Amino acid sequence: MSMKRIVRVSLEHPTSAVCVAGVETLVDIYGSVPEGTEMFEVYGTPGVDVYISPSVERGRERADARRWHFDTGLEIIVVMNSPSNDLNDSHVQISYHSSHEPLPLAYAVLYLTCVDIALDCDLNCEGRQNRSFVDKRQWVWGPSGYGAILLVNCDKDDVNCYDQDNCDQHVHCLQDLEDMSVMVLRTQGPAALFNDHRLILHTSSYDAKWARVFHTCGPEDSCEAYRHVLGQNKVSYEVPHFHGDEERFFVEGLSFPDASFTGLVSFHVTLLDDSNEDFSESPIFTDTVVFRVAPWIMTPSTLPPLEVYVCRVRNNTCFVDAVAELARKAGCKLTICPQNENRNDRWIQDEMELGYVQAPHKTFPVVFDSPRNGELQDFPYKRILGPDFGYVTREPQDSSVSGLDSFGNLEVSPPVVANGKEYPLGRILIGGNLPGSSGRRVTQVVRDFLHAQRVQPPVELFVDWLAVGHVDEFLSFVPAPDGKGFRMLLASPGACFKLFQEKRKWGHGRALLFKGVVGDKQISTVSINQVLSNANLISYNKFVQSCIDWNREVLKRELGLTEQDIIDIPQLFKVERRKAVAFFPDLVNMLVLGKHLGIPKPFGPIINGQCCLEEKVRSLLEPLGLHCTFIDDFTPYHMLHGEVHCGTNVRRQPFSFKWWNMVP
Repeated sequence: MSMKRIVRVSLEHPTSAVCVAGVETLVDIYGSVPEGTEMFEVYGTPGVDVYISPSVERGRERADARRWHFDTGLEIIVVMNSPSNDLNDSHVQISYHSSHEPLPLAYAVLYLTCVDIALDCDLNCEGRQNRSFVDKRQWVWGPSGYGAILLVNCDKDDVNCYDQDNCDQHVHCLQDLEDMSVMVLRTQGPAALFNDHRLILHTSSYDAKWARVFHTCGPEDSCEAYRHVLGQNKVSYEVPHFHGDEERFFVEGLSFPDASFTGLVSFHVTLLDDSNEDFSESPIFTDTVVFRVAPWIMTPSTLPPLEVYVCRVRNNTCFVDAVAELARKAGCKLTICPQNENRNDRWIQDEMELGYVQAPHKTFPVVFDSPRNGELQDFPYKRILGPDFGYVTREPQDSSVSGLDSFGNLEVSPPVVANGKEYPLGRILIGGNLPGSSGRRVTQVVRDFLHAQRVQPPVELFVDWLAVGHVDEFLSFVPAPDGKGFRMLLASPGACFKLFQEKRKWGHGRALLFKGVVGDKQISTVSINQVLSNANLISYNKFVQSCIDWNREVLKRELGLTEQDIIDIPQLFKVERRKAVAFFPDLVNMLVLGKHLGIPKPFGPIINGQCCLEEKVRSLLEPLGLHCTFIDDFTPYHMLHGEVHCGTNVRRQPFSFKWWNMVP
């Protein structure tokens, strides 16, 4: 893995050299040549392969095949494939000849000691082709690629510690090692060689910022045996003389890929020759391995649910009970954040996004804590961070956080193919403003983080027309048994007006919205006739529809969708402070738990004993095998400009697809 080493031979005394198994060494015979030399012969003892390379065009030939004309353009290449048992137990002999002399003019001898040195790690990840030789200095994406993977050790395996595992230079419990990648230094050769040669493990000062290396210096079942040797302020480490063929190192990631970090970290081992007291050390060989830090990966609502989170606050007991029942039906765990911890902040979707990290040896969930920092700000770190549950956050240095930095404005699509490009892990969807406008956007540090993960390239949608400004206010994804395996649901004022017009045509114009709403405030009912005669409401919803249509075209283009992949869900909006909010509970802002959907109860017009909005939604979704449960969130959520999805969060199964098999 390093440059070819050049060794010069001498006629005056034998020369000794160290070579590395499988690595070419160039022998320079031109510095000391007997006068009259016209030809030469080269022989190696058993186990020493010697080649002559006359030119690039002719390639190489075995040196012992014949006598060679002396030409300064020739290269003599020596390769040994097995380590030596003793110092200088092999050699190469060069004899110099003249056509005028029957015997050689002189001999030169190069004594060789071969050592086998390799810095190894798991290069052939699950699902990739097994490759007997790869260039460890490279990291290659795709099923035919190769390269080692490093996890950010961002969980907290020792419950007695306050900080994440990678926040200090110690191993606090042996379970912590399971989150690290193993790097092995293998060395074979005469032990006496290391009396005047040293092995140095090293990295660059740049790479040292992103990873930390521990070396076992004692019994592996003792935390005290793991010594921090590389990373942060340590860029080199002399590997001590050891007994045996290999030394194990444990590597942990310190940071996810970001604007200033590509995710690649390199480590090197160099054999240094310290045998000459009159000269400084010289490098003989360097081996290198490259790790890629595993990205943080989001999970779309179409993946199976594992755990549902909800906050219990002053006035949402019935809501929590309804979510608990839906979680029971879906067969997933329920975690309730109590009021003394959430301090009446119910927007758990906005506080965090639940994703995961994955390496061939380990997968664990990681919560991404949003920069919104409401009353729930301590919940992800204090309650979710723990053994095999990691934590990451990004916060701007300035005060640039807006409502768009809440994670109701952070979603991800199911796997798609768009413009000939596969996105097997889907694409992240975030909301912002129109190109060239000066409206609200997700803060730069969050955008940088999302883009840097590379495996779910973000798409920015237009949400600045919304008062809250979140993508989950007008879209969601549900599983489907056909087509692409999902449908995208879009809020549609047009579909709602069409539905109401049909109901009025059939004589139901007096049917009332908001009938039966129970809460602290009296909610005025409004009829279908009143809605359809409200010129301001109609005009404003035409504007809203144009905004959603803009996003519809972006989503079709960037996700490769057709109209058959989209379902229009009837929804109206109203204006507050020149921005849009839902006129009745926002139907697309739903909780998706497999085939079970928790949908905001719209309190739409009751016709023949049925809410016509619920009936319409059922007719659109139940043919897909989905079960619709309408949850009353009117007072505790809708009145505060949020709905079911805003008030819940879900941890889901990771993708079966391994991220390293994709090509970004």
